[in-house]
Amino acid sequence: MTDNTTPPTDVNDIADDTAPIPDPRKESLIEYPSQFPIKVMGVKTDGLVHAITQIAERFDPNFDATTVELRDSKAGNYLGVTITVTATSREQLDDLYRALSSHPSVKVVL
Repeated sequence: MTDNTTPPTDVNDIADDTAPIPDPRKESLIEYPSQFPIKVMGVKTDGLVHAITQIAERFDPNFDATTVELRDSKAGNYLGVTITVTATSREQLDDLYRALSSHPSVKVVL
């Protein structure tokens, strides 16, 4: 009978306990760069769409405001605004979501 439990002799075969464990929250399923739609729901006020497009332009210099899609809520009190940006990194998208969410008229960013 042969013993198949011989320890590895190559240093590369030994697991490195000090190697950082990847954070699955930071791994992205998005391939960059890509066109990325973002839906923003906010209180229907004068200037809401303009403010959203200005924020989008800060994070995507090539943002095309002609692609903005608008949808009123049933009662007409809220406005859904869909913008499509060129996503270049997770950090860019995170910062864009934070900027949109911090606008006083914005209620939800998806």
